Amino acid sequence: MPLRAVLGSYPAVPSVPYSESVARCVVYCHACAEACTLCADACLADPAIEPLRQCIRRALDCADICSTLATIASRRSGDNLSVIRSMLESCALACHVCAEQCAGHGEGHDPCRICAEACRDCEDICRIALSMMN
Repeated sequence: MPLRAVLGSYPAVPSVPYSESVARCVVYCHACAEACTLCADACLADPAIEPLRQCIRRALDCADICSTLATIASRRSGDNLSVIRSMLESCALACHVCAEQCAGHGEGHDPCRICAEACRDCEDICRIALSMMN
């Protein structure tokens, strides 16, 4: 994967044990952000939008947090581990909350089902990355 190669090739940045898990987290965060954005957009297009309002909000919040974590975790020109830890925790929480919300709509709404799956996967990867940093 090109991302792993790039993360591992930064000059003057030592390889750290969490690099592989952080690289995986970046990939999953991008995928989750996309799934959340698509879910929110599909919910907006649903004629029965009222029961989906909270789902839209949580999906958009999750997409923003995932995108931000992916951006921050990709930077290797310095060290900001406390912020990355905090973002991993926030992302895992946002993914959990979004997955729970979407799961309530998933059976009759494929975008919510797909979003919930992506959120669960991303939450798991964030927690793995966190465990590798401790």
